[in-house]
Amino acid sequence: MYFGVNNILRHSLRSGKYLGYASCQSTSQRKFNLGYNESIRHFSYTETVTNLWMSMSKSVPVAYFQEGLIKLHDTTGLPWWATIILSTVLLRTVVTVPLTIYQNKIMARIELITLEMPEIAKELKRETAIAMKQFNWTEKEAKLMYARSLKKQWTKLIVRDNCHPAKTMIVMWGQIPLWIFQSIAIRNLVYMMPDPTSLQAQIILAQLSVGGFLWIPNLTIPDASLILPVTLGLLNLAIVEIQSLSRVRQGGRVQKYATNFFRFFSLVMIPLASVVPSCLSLYWVSSSAYGLIQNLLMMSPKFKHAVGIPTTPSQLEHPYKHLADGAAERIQKISSLLPKRG
Repeated sequence: MYFGVNNILRHSLRSGKYLGYASCQSTSQRKFNLGYNESIRHFSYTETVTNLWMSMSKSVPVAYFQEGLIKLHDTTGLPWWATIILSTVLLRTVVTVPLTIYQNKIMARIELITLEMPEIAKELKRETAIAMKQFNWTEKEAKLMYARSLKKQWTKLIVRDNCHPAKTMIVMWGQIPLWIFQSIAIRNLVYMMPDPTSLQAQIILAQLSVGGFLWIPNLTIPDASLILPVTLGLLNLAIVEIQSLSRVRQGGRVQKYATNFFRFFSLVMIPLASVVPSCLSLYWVSSSAYGLIQNLLMMSPKFKHAVGIPTTPSQLEHPYKHLADGAAERIQKISSLLPKRG
């Protein structure tokens, strides 16, 4: 119905039916049309978002993800709920885990070359002091040359160990598009996109309607029990808190803002997941559950050694004990802030 309204509006705009261009119209009629034009502008944002969503639904990456879901379902013969979970595990194992391992290697190398910098800086200060006397540099010139030399040495170390700081964002740039494309692909299955007249699309919709599990027999409707949305919020919060507690060094102001933002985002996902089809909520829960396990696994020194992540001074010898102690301390702190009964 919504798309039909938009089509009517567009047709009316083309034909000039509501625009009051005719010179024979009265002043009151022109005022009425002016108000109607403003109401049309009010819908421009919604129409833009709708067109953007439609273009993404028909994009090539989404088509590949959607076709992959269908082939996995047809090949394995699994119900749709199991197909969605299996596809999530496969995608994250093949894409996200290798990227996370690579990112951790880069972060470890950066930490190690950072340890080399104090000695390099000390040597550069000595050389700068000698050059300052030899070439009669002013103090300002000496500081400038020292800063340039220090930056040059830092760049050499980065090139030597192939660990550019931009690579520490590789998981985000890989995981976010993966999450978006898979989400849109699952949504396409529910709304029979991009071709609602296709027999395959109609069959898949019927399969999704009866391909649920336990309290969700129909995957095309939201989870009325709110079990999946609440689980999603708790999983995302757990991931944020684990990342916060596992840091040896306290982050700066930007890090604190980022942590609070992701906490807020975790809570926002609960009402969002409560209004989308439950198959989409199931994918989000599966992805977050895998992410939680992945984060815990990446804390293990044995796992890091097995995949070739260099050992660093900040690596915890007993990470899970550190995590448990930190969680207990945080819970105790929160409890002390709550009003006491009686």
